[in-house]
Amino acid sequence: MRIVGLLLILLSIPVLIGWLRRYPKQRKWAYLGIGALPFLISAFNLDAAFVTWPAWPGYAKGIVVSLLDTLAIAILATSRRPFRKLPFLPPFLSYLFAVALSLAVSSLPMSSFFYLSQLVRVLLIFVAVASFAGDPRAIRWLSFGLALGAIFQAVVTIDQRLSGVVQAAGTMGHQNLLGLMLHFVTLPLLALLLAGERSKLIMFGVLAALVAVALGASRGTVGFVAIGVAFLFVLSLARRPTTHKWKIVGLAVVALAIVGPIAMTSFQERFTVRPVSQGSDEERLAFERAAKSMWRDHPMGVGANQYVVVANSQGYSARAGVIWNWASRSANVHNMYLLAAAETGWPGFLTFIALLLIPIFRGLVFAFRNRRDARGEIVLGASVTFIILGLHGLYEWVFVVYHAQYVFAIALGIVAGCIRQMKTERQSQARAARSHRPASIKIAPASPLAHAPEKGR
Repeated sequence: MRIVGLLLILLSIPVLIGWLRRYPKQRKWAYLGIGALPFLISAFNLDAAFVTWPAWPGYAKGIVVSLLDTLAIAILATSRRPFRKLPFLPPFLSYLFAVALSLAVSSLPMSSFFYLSQLVRVLLIFVAVASFAGDPRAIRWLSFGLALGAIFQAVVTIDQRLSGVVQAAGTMGHQNLLGLMLHFVTLPLLALLLAGERSKLIMFGVLAALVAVALGASRGTVGFVAIGVAFLFVLSLARRPTTHKWKIVGLAVVALAIVGPIAMTSFQERFTVRPVSQGSDEERLAFERAAKSMWRDHPMGVGANQYVVVANSQGYSARAGVIWNWASRSANVHNMYLLAAAETGWPGFLTFIALLLIPIFRGLVFAFRNRRDARGEIVLGASVTFIILGLHGLYEWVFVVYHAQYVFAIALGIVAGCIRQMKTERQSQARAARSHRPASIKIAPASPLAHAPEKGR
């Protein structure tokens, strides 16, 4: 059965390429699919493995290909020079190289190669999104997909909650993973609304994401979403205050008034069933001691996807005081930076930091330098999401799961695509000015994103 599924997914590549070439006006559905599929793959088994180790304790359990990967390949195959002058490609490739280096120190290189192959798939998603993200209409259809994915997960979490599940995880297996992924829906879609988008689907997508987060009853996720929303409002109003934005702030207050009681009820029931342990902070510190000790002993890392095995087999967890039970000894350190450092050493740690910081810096610069361009708003939303990811990562490791990296790649592609498109437009205008001829610039038709309300302060 696995072979049949693998063949079907691989056969989708020529089918999707043929479809996009024959019906270029239907590319909008491909963009919608890119946004929705990260939230649908697990529910509908839209992936298959060339090699699979289901019992492996690491986060990457095989060499996998999904329908989202083949859709990205089809978009790339029908795009013009998608890799040319692409922002963030150097730091991404540097991190990829650091992970590849870790294969040399891994006790089981094949398991480390699983994560390397995962990053290659994530790279394809990033480049595919960047190839069309400079077009406001394309961003809009991509956002429709993100909204539909959030709505689907909200429906599932509501059903789980009504069935008695205290911490609803949707179809993602764990509420922390779902919550982290929904950062990349809530904040970029909210930024679209601030830019002037009036689609009810986008509005409902934001509300659905908030509901799903509330039903997950994860303190970290709820807290970081609230911080992200507040930070986005402050930066957006500082970038360009408008009456429309203040209306969105008011609507957000109403939405939070609806979602707040849901979150409080979820927390009450969670802590009734499973009270907060006084030792939870000590256990987190024990994980961090184990990871730091591993990093100190292995400056080049122990190999990607190897933390759990090395922590147990070489006694790091035991010496650090990690509790002896299956849940604790099979878990990664709850800090994505220490996980990267322990597994891929200094090369992986430094390149991982660069992969986060460079998009944040360039995204914020783009947003504030182009205050009258509505694309700056969606770039601002993605940049704030990276900031929240960076903060959340101090307490969570699930970013290394490929579902979370898919939505990260989408946000990264949005920022890179907008930056590249703006640079292309300015170069065209400069050439036209030098030659005293009208610029040959292709102007996209009007869209809500491209013409946000710009009323007075």
